[in-house]
Amino acid sequence: MMKGGMGNMMKQAQLMQANMQKAQAELAVTEVEGVASNGMVKVTMTCNNTMKRVVIDDAAMDDRETLEDLILIALNDARAKAEATSNARMSGIMPAGMKLPF
Repeated sequence: MMKGGMGNMMKQAQLMQANMQKAQAELAVTEVEGVASNGMVKVTMTCNNTMKRVVIDDAAMDDRETLEDLILIALNDARAKAEATSNARMSGIMPAGMKLPF
């Protein structure tokens, strides 16, 4: 049986691990939307980078090159929002200065 500080440290580590697993499960279903050109292209993805939807306005279909650029912009916007959401959620769990790749 562990005594004193070591036992408390193990309990804290287990609690942190459980909290991280819960947060990761929540982030897996949390959706963010990336937008390009005032909503001409919208991309919806979860915070664990699973793509859910792509919506393209008919007006964006005229020029293939522009459409490709708009899709990239919307994807990058969604990815940035997913990362920011994940970082905000995990910041309350992880000790200061400790980052994990998500």
